[in-house]
Amino acid sequence: MAVTETNKWALVLGGSSGLGLAVVKKLAAHDFNILVVHRDRRSDLPEIEKQFDSVRSTRMTLVAFNVDATSIERQNELIPKIKAQLKDEKIAVLVHSIAKGNLKPMQSMTESTLQHQDFSLTIGAMATSFYDWVKLLVNQELFNEDLRTIAFTSEGNTKAWSNYAAVSAAKAALEAMMRNIALEFAPMGIKSNCIQAGVTETKSFTMIPGSATLKAAALERNPNKRLTTPEDVANVVYLMTTPEAKWITGTVLKVDGGESLR
Repeated sequence: MAVTETNKWALVLGGSSGLGLAVVKKLAAHDFNILVVHRDRRSDLPEIEKQFDSVRSTRMTLVAFNVDATSIERQNELIPKIKAQLKDEKIAVLVHSIAKGNLKPMQSMTESTLQHQDFSLTIGAMATSFYDWVKLLVNQELFNEDLRTIAFTSEGNTKAWSNYAAVSAAKAALEAMMRNIALEFAPMGIKSNCIQAGVTETKSFTMIPGSATLKAAALERNPNKRLTTPEDVANVVYLMTTPEAKWITGTVLKVDGGESLR
């Protein structure tokens, strides 16, 4: 493992692909050591490890845990391992990039439709787990005095898209939790924000039914005539970790090149 010259640590939940992986690479390039919690199939691990090794080849440390970050049991099992990596250091940045939910219609004569447990699973994974991790870091005293917490939302937070109802509900819940984290944990120095990325062609996006239509519409709406990239989003995540951003909390930042203007 690389010997580092910095004591800055970031914890990225869901950092093995898409926005999360782009954030891992960006923060490592700016002298953050990285803890990644991800859940992937064994067949995908060789490519994921190749990406992680590109970070490890620098002077930064990257430690990955392939476990379910949304499981309370697994979260508690990780704490001793995280403490062993941190030693006496603290986490400065928490990024929530978990994309785990049900993409089903509410009503259909031919397809399986959303049930109560589908909403519970999706909201738990994509919203409640953000609060779970913030609370866990607080209880275990693993955060520094200026913790930045960032989670990813989408334009589906207010717009209705077919097959997106469970995720849309999760994003709305996530933003509500983010605002209250910013309010109630402010005395501890914790800042909390969401980033609303424009349409970004990640693996999770391509799984959305009708994603090709959403992509075409985004290209038409965006005044810059291109999609948002994971790197665009990672750049803003890094900006939110800087001293200059310490007065930004409790808000949703749009990172979409103007896509949501019309």
